[in-house]
Amino acid sequence: MPKARPRFLVSVIATLALLGGALVTAPASAAPLKPPKPAAVAPDFGPNVTVFSPTDPTSQIQATLDALADQQRDAEMSTTRHAVYFLPGTYGTAEHPLQFEVGYYTEVAGLGASPDDVTINGTIEVYNRCLADNGTSNCLALVNFWRTLANLKLQVNTAGHDGCRSSANFWAVSQAVSLRRVHVTGGTLSLMDYCTAGPQYASGGFIADSQLGTVVNGSQQQWLTRDSVVSNWTNGVWNQVFSGVVGAPDDAAFPDPPYTTVAKTPLSREKPYLYVDGSGTYFVRVPSAHKDTSGTTWSGGLTAGRSIPLNDFFIARPGDSAKTIDNALARGRNLLFTPGIYSIDRTLDVKRANTVVLGMGHATLTSAHGATPMQVADAPGIVVAGLTFDAGPELSSVLLRVGKANGRGHGHRTAAGNPITLSDVYFRVGGPHIGRTRTALEINADRVLVDHIWVWRADHGVEGFTQGVNGDTDRWNTNTGTNGLVVNGDDVTATGAFVEHFQRYNTLWRGERGRVIFYQNELPYDPPTQADWTQPDGTLGYSGYKVADNVRKHSLVGAGVYVFNQNNPSVVTTSGFEVPDRAGVRLHHVMTVNLSAGKILHVVNDTGGTADTTKVGVPQFVVDYPTP
Repeated sequence: MPKARPRFLVSVIATLALLGGALVTAPASAAPLKPPKPAAVAPDFGPNVTVFSPTDPTSQIQATLDALADQQRDAEMSTTRHAVYFLPGTYGTAEHPLQFEVGYYTEVAGLGASPDDVTINGTIEVYNRCLADNGTSNCLALVNFWRTLANLKLQVNTAGHDGCRSSANFWAVSQAVSLRRVHVTGGTLSLMDYCTAGPQYASGGFIADSQLGTVVNGSQQQWLTRDSVVSNWTNGVWNQVFSGVVGAPDDAAFPDPPYTTVAKTPLSREKPYLYVDGSGTYFVRVPSAHKDTSGTTWSGGLTAGRSIPLNDFFIARPGDSAKTIDNALARGRNLLFTPGIYSIDRTLDVKRANTVVLGMGHATLTSAHGATPMQVADAPGIVVAGLTFDAGPELSSVLLRVGKANGRGHGHRTAAGNPITLSDVYFRVGGPHIGRTRTALEINADRVLVDHIWVWRADHGVEGFTQGVNGDTDRWNTNTGTNGLVVNGDDVTATGAFVEHFQRYNTLWRGERGRVIFYQNELPYDPPTQADWTQPDGTLGYSGYKVADNVRKHSLVGAGVYVFNQNNPSVVTTSGFEVPDRAGVRLHHVMTVNLSAGKILHVVNDTGGTADTTKVGVPQFVVDYPTP
């Protein structure tokens, strides 16, 4: 994300009343499990996993979390990864709340079967980073990436916080951040940090399967909330999308405010999660897939699905070779990646139906010697979640391939109710080191469900690697990524796709009957010349979202493409979205916006206003394409 953004007015009421809300849930399969014994002993997850018990002194927990936050607060380009888990019980009190920050590459989660099994009396927060003048100015959340909060109840208690900090629990984040299965009570959740010096920008995130009171959107430019309950949502900026959310704001006045509300999510499956049963045994709960969902999965009992004992998993550690991990897959094991960096020099083949591959603490698979780190077979029920796929300095053809190569896999017919699912799966090309790939994520199988991805060709990074001595010009030639997301399969559904900065089409959709709810894109910042950003047929630039010319049916709801050609502000892109002109291809609530450099001539094909530097920060909207 850019280091500066156009200013816009954001009105935030410091203290807001917490309103009630009714629940509408997907089916639950059983009554809640009994609370586990507090003294449950964790398996050996390695040195980067911390498990707390409610019997641990609050002061000890606080000191440990403060030290971790200090370590990770500015660790954007580091190799450190961490996971923090809380056994069922209550942490902190009204008089002595547990209050901590969540830094880069950190997962915080409860280990209960229900979010209400773990209560944090206090705050769990992310603040702006202040990047200038010794940490006193240019304060923003635009690069607050890579963190997770899940499966717990947060009883907001700001006792001891001074002034502005006492007005809310701050969750000021941008991409590759998820908040899942969280029950927030007793106070306001703010998605921006309005307590620091400006400009206080924030740029994107994701909430699912959560129950919330009042939410301050504030400066958040785009956000997706899916299958949750909210009491009140304060405002919108450019692209705020709600799917299956009880209490979501009405979108009849779009684009003022810029809300997009879908009553029910057409297909959903929640992310797998660790929990501990009443005997202290660890399991992974794998939620089942459902159609036409709204509200949370857990209000009426245990989330529908299946539980897999941890001894059915190969617990991978960063020192394990790709061969060792792949052999575990071949023996029929599921995979649990503990936090860390994994050098993958041969493809991990996930072949068996219903295999679960789950990452803890933003575990990262980095391509070595140009390998494709993972291939998922065209088999029903495979779930990949919580992993980051990282391009290495040698060119990879693809970082994650789902289904057969070289075209459509045409998945098993049984997969319609048990889709291959990707949840909180992230991709990075460059940043801490040179990265090169042709395609980050390629989907060839049919009926795949994509639930929250960030596919990022780095727009900034460690000096001398992604930028080089000539800045953006060097990055264009060394930190290379042709396409971010390529979909060849039919009937693929995506809820929450962030794809940014790739050098041709960021998203290229060739399959039939694709459904996308929420899409966010920034075009690359760094084309050196217009010639570098012109198609062979003379078309100026590549749209941020391209549906292939032969596709007959496609649906896109709630989407934005942004332009910030800081390397050469004269660069022009013809359109933000490019789709075939037929009745079966429909776009609803889409927009483009200029962030202060470059130009997009049209929103969709030749329709919609021009996003140029005369309209910095002013979105160009198309309500429906084609016009009804």
